[in-house]
Amino acid sequence: MPNANEATSALSQVQDRAVSELLRVAPVADDLARRFQEAGFSLALVGGSVRDALLGRLGNDLDFTTDARPQDVLKIMRPWADAVWDVGIAFGTVGAQKEARVGDTDRSFQIEVTTYRSEAYDRTSRKPEVSYGDSIEDDLVRRDFTVNAMAVALPEKRFIDPHGGLQDLAEQVLRTPGTPEESFSDDPLRMMRAARFAAQLDFEVAPEVVTAMKEMAGRIEIVSAERVRDELNKLILSEHPRKGLTLLVDTGIAEYVLPELPALHLERDEHHRHKDVYEHTLIVLEQAMALEEEGPDLTLRLAALLHDIGKPRTRRFEKDGRVSFHHHEVVGAKMTKKRMTALKYSNELVKDVSQLVELHLRFHGYGTGEWTDSAVRRYVRDAGPLLSRLHKLTRSDCTTRNRRKAAALSRAYDGLEARIAQLQEQEELDAIRPDLDGNQIMEILEIKPGPAVGQAYKHLLELRLENGPMDHETAVAALKEWWAEQQG
Repeated sequence: MPNANEATSALSQVQDRAVSELLRVAPVADDLARRFQEAGFSLALVGGSVRDALLGRLGNDLDFTTDARPQDVLKIMRPWADAVWDVGIAFGTVGAQKEARVGDTDRSFQIEVTTYRSEAYDRTSRKPEVSYGDSIEDDLVRRDFTVNAMAVALPEKRFIDPHGGLQDLAEQVLRTPGTPEESFSDDPLRMMRAARFAAQLDFEVAPEVVTAMKEMAGRIEIVSAERVRDELNKLILSEHPRKGLTLLVDTGIAEYVLPELPALHLERDEHHRHKDVYEHTLIVLEQAMALEEEGPDLTLRLAALLHDIGKPRTRRFEKDGRVSFHHHEVVGAKMTKKRMTALKYSNELVKDVSQLVELHLRFHGYGTGEWTDSAVRRYVRDAGPLLSRLHKLTRSDCTTRNRRKAAALSRAYDGLEARIAQLQEQEELDAIRPDLDGNQIMEILEIKPGPAVGQAYKHLLELRLENGPMDHETAVAALKEWWAEQQG
């Protein structure tokens, strides 16, 4: 049995080997460190870069910390980097891009160098106050979690872990360097980061951290909507979003940042005539993720998460004992728009997610395939560029345990997709437009630009959707017939 000193020595050797391996694949770090050293400053790889290196998942994003002030950092970085940006300089951060040869391949590194700092909120501010520090130990103690409070001093490659981050990493647990109350008081967004890292890393959150999150949940209101949104996006795009979302709901933080989610915890009627909408939503999210083809899709995941948020407002207990949610997709689309707008999402993303929420039930009118070609065209037209995501969302929305019912729904949707493909091949459905354009309409009717042209265009579009493509002569005849009716 090794004694305590031997165990400590062995752990140090493991750390040193991990650090050496890290820097072997990132020679750019040594090069940069020497430049800081020559200028009289210290440099250390820090935070997530060290954590990810120890987890074997380091990418091309490298985070450093230094005792150099931002203007000194700029002087060192500009002659060395391929590109430098200072958008974060007010918070002590300078960003850069550096191309470097690693082994037999060229890699492009995204680098951030941040001056030792401490930051905290006051009770009235939405932005952290930044003050610079002079020691790496003071910098590390202000970091959010111990697994992010490790550093590697360069170029000597000395491992710095004053808060037991390596042990917590091995145990896959999230703790704060100081007390969680102090940490969350400094920056309440760290409560959401706890949920995000749990989702990204599949780690557990220490009990005392969870307790502090519950007690301080309301403090999240001091954080700007943009910062909350960005953290929520990272959580939703992670490998295990259910884990993070569940933590936000269980601690009460979701009540402040996404109250529509915990509201899905509808009380069950005594006969259990409707499924748990909250659990259903999380399953739909996971099933949608399984259908992603090109990596995490924020639009699809948000739509899956929000698709049923209209149910609590539309729930009715019918006389026959059934539970109904009439028009919950329409109500949900409006609620989605309101919540996403409050979180400062882009207008385009708000529009797309709201539209998917509104359309997610449309397929259920398809039944066993009795839709006309006209109905299929309108389905494609209304979905527009979101059609592929609507396919995924609709398929994901089937969470029934009844295998026969699930198989029937799947076959029906297979049939609809086959009909869409057939019509697309025949009619170019992706770009449905009238058989005559505006210029042709004006020429045929001998009219000038104005409302009548738009009305004629709309009429021809309806005919196109209803009947499919028309040849030129038929379209002209239909236009003239409509025009005669307007004149009469």
